[in-house]
Amino acid sequence: MILEALIGFTFVSALVVLLSPNEWAGRLAFALSLIPFVGSLSLWSGFDGSGNALTGGDIAYQTQMEWLEVGGRSVSWFVGLDGISLPLVVLTTFLVPLAIVSAWTPIDDRQSQFYGLMLFMEANLLGVFTALDFFLWFVFWEAVLVPMYFLIGVWGGPRRKYAAIKFFVYTNAASLVMFIGFMSLTFALGDSVSSFALPEITQAIAAGDLGTWFGISPDRIAMVAFLAMFAGFAVKVPIVPVHTWLPDAHVEAPTPVSVLLAGVLLKMGTYALLRFNFTMLPDQASALAIPIAAIAVISVIYGAMLALAQKDLKRIVAYSSVSSMGYVILGLVVFTEYGVGGATFQMVAHGLISGLMFMAVGVVYNATHTRMVGDMAGMADRMPITVGILVAGAFGYMGLPLMAGFAGEFFIFVGSLSAPTLPYAPVFTALAMFGIVIVAGYLLSAMQSTLFGPFELETDYDVGPAPFHDVAPLAVLLVAIIVLGVAPDIFFEMIRDAAVPVVEGVSVDG
Repeated sequence: MILEALIGFTFVSALVVLLSPNEWAGRLAFALSLIPFVGSLSLWSGFDGSGNALTGGDIAYQTQMEWLEVGGRSVSWFVGLDGISLPLVVLTTFLVPLAIVSAWTPIDDRQSQFYGLMLFMEANLLGVFTALDFFLWFVFWEAVLVPMYFLIGVWGGPRRKYAAIKFFVYTNAASLVMFIGFMSLTFALGDSVSSFALPEITQAIAAGDLGTWFGISPDRIAMVAFLAMFAGFAVKVPIVPVHTWLPDAHVEAPTPVSVLLAGVLLKMGTYALLRFNFTMLPDQASALAIPIAAIAVISVIYGAMLALAQKDLKRIVAYSSVSSMGYVILGLVVFTEYGVGGATFQMVAHGLISGLMFMAVGVVYNATHTRMVGDMAGMADRMPITVGILVAGAFGYMGLPLMAGFAGEFFIFVGSLSAPTLPYAPVFTALAMFGIVIVAGYLLSAMQSTLFGPFELETDYDVGPAPFHDVAPLAVLLVAIIVLGVAPDIFFEMIRDAAVPVVEGVSVDG
């Protein structure tokens, strides 16, 4: 029961830190957060699952125990890992300790509460990526909102209350829409399923067990459920036009919270889209391939154009996330081995790169107390190591070869160029590639204005090299990005094994 131990230990750690004195809560949180990371590495080293957990593949580290009964169906504690969820578990446990260290400088108030909420959020994120029963998954899914709301609302910037409420309302309303869509599927399956286990529901739908419900045909139920779930998960990704909560949340959130928001929480949306929409209802996804691909490309281009117009470094990186998630949606909808596998790999790659970018911007802000492009210049002379890592991370965002971002985008483009279920696939791919040009434009422009040239600073602060504990997490993230770019099969082989059943489950005719 190693997954139970991993999740349970993280919950207990959150409680211990919450009750600890403020003066050593940060160090204690970091020490305790290393245990789940070591545990995830143990899971990785011993992983022997094959295929996709929802389509009948072997589930690694599986535990299933009946919990209660709802509406004649059992709800169980059902957890396990496959090649899609394991990389995201490792990503989560890797980013949390680094985010905690990045909080040592900016967080100086109510520290035990801050770090306790960070660990509580980690525990629920692990639950989201391992739960295989819908109700158990939904409990973890909703519980993630609570610590994030307080982390933004209490420790955020001047408009923190507005940003926290907007985040909570958007994502909670989206969860309601998604919940209604999924429950319509379970009711339409009738007696063909006896539980809310996701593998059982997925296989029942694939077997054609959807029936008529209140006179509505199975095909129409499936399509309505797909649209409702897609709309709900799209807010969490987020994709255009339901992205407006994200920049406000990022700008007001403290740096370590932005790191986890971009690095892990956004992946909840794309992970859920893959698990629910594209695995459970592949034919509906194929039938809507053109509009979904159009939404993906619009998100790529529009997000990049919005980033190009920003002057706040945090807003630039925030809108970059909208653009990057568009590539993930494109990879999912093409239903090819490299497309779906590349989309999952890109989730991990973007988690690392966006975490690095937000963390580096936070280190610059700690020294200058401004994030505005026009307020500073020549940071490279005063903070050479921080600036060097920031520039390297920006090139990773641009898709520099031998970095994780390039590998993810390359896999997606290879998979999308010959997609059998997506008409005009080369056109959508070419348009999405154009987003890389815009990314290079706004990142190079922002770096040129703020990092190079004669030193200038509008605020009255003495800028010097960042402390070691601020720079160390940046260096660790950069090394991980390069390692994953040089050797993508660290994760991609297991991801591909789990992606194949998803691809095989869709009809080429849509």
